[in-house]
Amino acid sequence: MRAFRAAVEAHDLDAVEALLADDVVFTSPVVFKPYRGKAVTAAILRAVERVFEDFRYERVIGEADGRDHALLFTARVGDREISGCDFLHLDASGHIDELTVMVRPLSGAQALQVAMAAQFERIAGEAEGSRARTAG
Repeated sequence: MRAFRAAVEAHDLDAVEALLADDVVFTSPVVFKPYRGKAVTAAILRAVERVFEDFRYERVIGEADGRDHALLFTARVGDREISGCDFLHLDASGHIDELTVMVRPLSGAQALQVAMAAQFERIAGEAEGSRARTAG
């Protein structure tokens, strides 16, 4: 998905959030239970932006007009190199309704888990603030 990739690469998290469906389901590589909803998913993606260093997409798999896409990436968390994949599914209106992230190796996933756990309170606050702005 070109728009998602371009927004991520431009560090434009508002544009990323605009591409998410209200009922998006985000499946993390380091947490068992999926997260549901645009506010929490956007907050998590903002945290990932803060945690990942040297992030870059290497390749995109999927038909340009298809509803399923895989975006392969590399990044670093601290001194750990990570390779991973963002799996996106688009709903009928073209919004991302499923986002699944997988990473490897295990040591990189563990470093990511520790770094994201340190972001937990900020993620929760950003998600709540976003929900309040949307509801108000």
